[in-house]
Amino acid sequence: MPHVVDVPTRWGDMDAQAHLNNGVFVDFLQEARVDFLHSGPFGYLLGEEDDPEHAHDAILVVSHQVEYRRPVVHGQRVQVELSVVSVGAARFEVAYNVTADGEVAARARTVLCVFDRRAQRIRRFTPEERAWFSERIESVEPLRELPKPPDFEVQKAFRGPLKVRWSDIDQYRHVNNVRFYDYAQEARITMMSTARAAFESTEPSENMWLVVRQDVDYLGQVRFRREPYSVLTVLERLGGSSMMLRLRLLDEETGEQFATARTVLVHTGPDGRPLPIDDRIRHAMAPYVL
Repeated sequence: MPHVVDVPTRWGDMDAQAHLNNGVFVDFLQEARVDFLHSGPFGYLLGEEDDPEHAHDAILVVSHQVEYRRPVVHGQRVQVELSVVSVGAARFEVAYNVTADGEVAARARTVLCVFDRRAQRIRRFTPEERAWFSERIESVEPLRELPKPPDFEVQKAFRGPLKVRWSDIDQYRHVNNVRFYDYAQEARITMMSTARAAFESTEPSENMWLVVRQDVDYLGQVRFRREPYSVLTVLERLGGSSMMLRLRLLDEETGEQFATARTVLVHTGPDGRPLPIDDRIRHAMAPYVL
């Protein structure tokens, strides 16, 4: 049986489009995982600061895939159903259904690993840990596979700085996985705002860009520092009423990459129905298309 968690919404979860922001859903997934792990004997895998034996343990996110089905607003009853779908030597994968008032609002997958913070490396499950997760494996319908991405052309990327906030840091002393969805949002809004003249002259203000899918692969730990990191954003595809963006979060001085993300956006009217992308918008975004 899936592990079911009620996650109360907050007024601050709402965005400018009067529904819960896409990044908030990833926060819901995290709440469900933490509750799931604390429901059994291996909650210490999250790291118990008061327990010297397990203070160095951690569960790190390797990747997220999130498919958005419908908007959610503050006040609706949000539940997350979590199921284990696979268990390896050091990794496991979970699937989620996020419902709002009983209707599916999002589906998602997360790959996680067990990590030793003292040694700064992935560690294997103990036999007891692996058995507990394996006993909870269920068959769940997979998410749709995104098409294979084209090669990333750095010269076509829009570059923007990313300043990490102190509040972005979690108990593992690195940027929490949820914040990367905020970073992706900031990057794409900044890039699209460079074409502001085309957008303002051709789009009614009530039209929207809705996130329908967003996948993130985590490649390294982002630490707090005063200097900004860099985000490079390109357009993988510009369709009739949708676009797919791809970004890299990195330190351009060292070349170290910390995350990649792919975001599918649909252009809609106020009723949520897809609308064709205006030719002037296409022209404004053309320099970033792979």
